[in-house]
This record gives sequence, C-alpha cells and structure tokens, in this order.
Amino acid sequence: MAGTVDASREDRLRVLASLKLGDRLPLVTELLTRQIHSLKVSQKIHSAVEGNLSKKQREFYLRQQLEAIKEELGEKDNDGDSDSELSDLQTRLAGAHLPPEAQKAADRELKRLKRTPAASAEHQVIRTYLEWLTELPWQPALRTADAAAEIDLAHARQQLDDDHHGLEQVKRRILEHLAVMRLRRDVRGPIICLVGPPGVGKTSLGRSIARALGRRFHRVALGGVRDEAEIRGHRRTYVGAMPGLIIQGMRKCGNCDPVLLLDEIDKVGQHSIHGDPSAALLEVLDPEQNHTFTDHYLNLPFDLSRSLFIATANRIDTIPPPLLDRMEVIELPGYTADEKLAIARRHLVPKQAAAHGFDEDELQVSDDVLTHIIQGWTREAGVRSLEREVAAVCRRAAVRRAEEGDAWRATTTVDELPEILGPERFEDEVAARAATPGLATGLAYTQSGSGGIMFIECTRMPGAGKLTLTGRLGDVIKESAHIALSWLRANAYTLGLTVSAREDLLANCDVHIHCPAGATPKDGPSAGVTLVTALYSLFSGRVAPTWLAMTGEVTLRGLVMPVGGLKEKLTAAHRAGCRRVLVPDGNKRQVLWDVPEEVRQRLDIGYVATMWDVLREVFGSEARVS
Repeated sequence: MAGTVDASREDRLRVLASLKLGDRLPLVTELLTRQIHSLKVSQKIHSAVEGNLSKKQREFYLRQQLEAIKEELGEKDNDGDSDSELSDLQTRLAGAHLPPEAQKAADRELKRLKRTPAASAEHQVIRTYLEWLTELPWQPALRTADAAAEIDLAHARQQLDDDHHGLEQVKRRILEHLAVMRLRRDVRGPIICLVGPPGVGKTSLGRSIARALGRRFHRVALGGVRDEAEIRGHRRTYVGAMPGLIIQGMRKCGNCDPVLLLDEIDKVGQHSIHGDPSAALLEVLDPEQNHTFTDHYLNLPFDLSRSLFIATANRIDTIPPPLLDRMEVIELPGYTADEKLAIARRHLVPKQAAAHGFDEDELQVSDDVLTHIIQGWTREAGVRSLEREVAAVCRRAAVRRAEEGDAWRATTTVDELPEILGPERFEDEVAARAATPGLATGLAYTQSGSGGIMFIECTRMPGAGKLTLTGRLGDVIKESAHIALSWLRANAYTLGLTVSAREDLLANCDVHIHCPAGATPKDGPSAGVTLVTALYSLFSGRVAPTWLAMTGEVTLRGLVMPVGGLKEKLTAAHRAGCRRVLVPDGNKRQVLWDVPEEVRQRLDIGYVATMWDVLREVFGSEARVS
C-alpha cells in the first residue's frame, strides 16, 4: 500500500525502516488518509471550475490535464509536437484523394491512432499503414505527364532502333502492341513476356519501352522469390509487415501508369509452405482482375490496370501453365557474329570507353580486333561476355595511357589480344573434330535458352547386344537412343549392314553411345536423327562429315518429326562453323519465318521427312538406302 499511494521519499523510507507491523501500520494509514483527503479536495475544485467554464474553456482545461497525465506517464513526445504530426497526416490523407473504400478505412484507422498512446507498438503500426495510404498513386490524375499524350509510334520506333541492333521481329511486335494501346487509349491486353538466353537485351528492351512511352520504369526482381507474401504482402498482424513487391514498386514510381518489368519470371519458386508466389502473380497479370488487386498489407483493392507489365524469362518450360496462359511470348534469339560486331561497335565500345575515363572517339578498337574477340573468346548467345572482354581491352589501354603519358598509342592490335585476354578459349568446333566412323554432329537447345552443337560418338566391342549410354543423358534422350538402335536393327538388311534378314546386328557385340561434355545435362527428343546417323556410320564404316549438322525426332517407323528451338539451333550451327544443316520437313515454315536472313544465307539448309532422306543427304551414293 505504501508503494501505491502518492508519498515522498522520506515517508517511504520511514515505512521501510519500521520493521514491526504495529509501528508500520499507523504510518501507512496516515499516508492513505492524506491521499484520500487530497483527492476529495481536487474533485471539489474540478466540479466547481467545470461548472463555471464554457465549452471551449472546458476542452482546453481537459487537454491540459491530458498533457499533464501523458507527461507523468512518459508518453509525451520530446518535441511536444504530436498533435501537429497527426494534423499533418490528416491533411495528407485528405489530399491523397482516396477511393471511397480506402477513405473509409483511413478514417477508421486515424480514429484508432488518436486513441492509441504514442508509446504503444500499435501506434507505430497504424501510423505506418496510414503513411502507405498517403504515398500510393490512387487516382488516374497521378499519371505521367508525357504518357497522358498520344503514343508517338515514330518516336517509339526510333528509340528501339537506337537502343538495340537487330531484333526486327521483336521490335515489330512491340510496336504493334503500342499501336493498339494508342487506339484503345489504355494498356489492357496480353502481357508481353520476352523469352531468350541471358544477355540478349530483355531488360534493356523494357527500359526502351518505358522511355518511348515517357513513363516511369521499375524492375521487380522475381528470381528466387519463394514466399507468396513477397507478391501479395504480409498481413499487419505480423511483426515487420510490409506490402508486396508490386505495391512497393507503385509507391516508388509515384504514378499510376508505370512500366513494371517482372524480371526472371521463370525462376519464381514453386509451391512451398510459404504459399505459391506464381499463383499470386495470376491476379497481377490478368487484365480482367488486376483493376482490383488486393495486397494483404493494405487489405484494400488497388487498380493496376493502367500499369504496363512486361515479363522476362530465359525459358518457358519452368513457367506454370496458368501463368503462361496470361502472357504472350516473344522470343529473342541469340545474336549472330555480324550482329555482335555491330552491337560492340555502336554500344559496347563507347560505353566501356566512357566507363574507363576515355573521351569520345579517343580509344580506337578496330572491327578486326572485335571480330577476333567474338570468335576466339566468346561463344554465347548474348553479349555480356563480349562486353567483359571489351572492358579488359579498355583497362589495358588505361594502364598504357597512365604509363606512357601523351605518347600512348590509342589502338589495340590483334596480336596483343592473347596478352590481354589470355589464350583463345574457343576454336572452330567443327574443324577440331576428326571425321571418323561412329561420329555425327547434332544441334541442341541448352538450358540457358541458347543453342549449341552436340557431337555423338558411338563404338562397339565384343559382347551380347548390350547398349551403354553415357554423358549425363536424360530419360528422353535415352529413349531416343533405344529407338534409333531398334530402327537400325530392324532395317539392317535393307541398309546392307547384315548379309541376311534373319541376322541380328548386335549378335556378337555391345554398343556404347557417348555425348562429350559429360558435366552438362542433356535431354530432349531432337537428337534421334543424329543417333541413327552415328550408329549407321559405326556399323557401315562410312564417315559423316563433321561440318554437316542435323536435328529432328525419329520414330520407330523412321519418320523425322518436327522439333523446337530451330532459331537458336541454326544460329549456333552458324557460330560453330557448320556449312550444311538438316532439319525436319515439318519445320520449314518456322525456318523461313524465325531464322535470321544472315543465317539462312550462310547455311545450306536441307529438309528431310524420313531417315532414308537423312542417310542419303549425309552419305550420298555411298549409303545403300531404298
């Protein structure tokens, strides 16, 4: 009781010093009596004063009492400016022009904020929530000034051409999308998904579109996102809750019509204990739903329909089908050697020269040097490695300039490249392979979204018909190997590989099939034609030229079926030095439509419908085919 009443330090010490209960009780009773008398007097004064005060005077008096109580409890702000901050927040909410539903929620939370003590943790949670409401672009009036005007297609075409070399089909599709936006005066429509290998310019295309439209640009990195709350936000019941990446991007842009780039959408984590983030993206990318997108933190519908969404991916097979259905895929192929040369001359060399302290046109890098870098040190679909090698050349030039002063030489020669970049990393893959029986050259589509060539080697040894497959092959390519061997055994007599129709091709031997680069996973059905060719070369002793590459799926009846990724595969064949390529007859239209004109002109493309056509094309008159 002595600790409860209002008493001085000396009175409390006297109570503590009284060890006997008989001595302590009168002291405590005296303190309680004094406290009760003081409260009664205070109540009488308060009643008398309140009865004589006007309404405004009474409100002032009560506020003074509230401030005194807060100061006693230690809840008053140090600067004493809590009322002005609440008034400022209220003014900002009024100027945010919130929709009716959001305004209702804001008024409710503002009343709670006024009743909640400043020292309470809930006070800061409510305050942060209201600040988010004031900083989001709710109204259509908060549009980009330039974007309010009509879309200038000529300016957009010029912007795309200035920022990117080649990619004509991609640019044409983007301009078509912008033309529809201009006619409809909104952005509702299919979401563009740019698919291609790393370094081909997917992200920079998004920036170019934003510049062409005069809109704000924001990149949302989705790679590795495994929590649904990263998209939809956390509920405010959790400590440290905050909105998702989409609402954060809208707040950062400050406009209701930005260009939001959903980068690496194919690398979004799948369903886990934290939910499915790819499923949370369905509402974001659906034009019929995103005008009422509800973030868990805001718990209010937010209109995303004015925003232009552009997604990027390296491959589409890892994108969930419902999410892929809401997007229109535009594929970006890898660049040819001539396109890389033009990109390096127009963009990479000036950019890296400026980054390393050189003035415009001060550093000279000839086309011959760039061509040698492209052929000997880079074999990628994009240009990132090429930019790194150009940066190395600029660094060496910077060292030379610092050491030699005004007498430095501004040019780099081809002979200096090994000293700068090290020994050549790549050589002509086709020329490096000696043509031997049992070897055939195929075309592959890599996991990164680019193309490449793949050699298939076969050998045989005494045995009892066993087939061995090595090279880290997937289930599909293993099945293709079994199909290829079965077709060859079934047609061995017709092909002249056995002396009679009853003789088994594998009666006294085992076959081993190997795909080099064993550390790289390989899968897919498009190696079937190459497998049959390699096996026929092995058993017939005839040699398949290494400069002739092929692709296609084969059936047990010997039919060659169409395959995908022709654009990337033929571009890789061109980079590797192949002169002739065999593709399925069913892919003829795709080749004419998708493959760059430069690749088609430099490759002799043949079309085959059956394995008999393939063997005739590869081995000519030496092959005994009917």
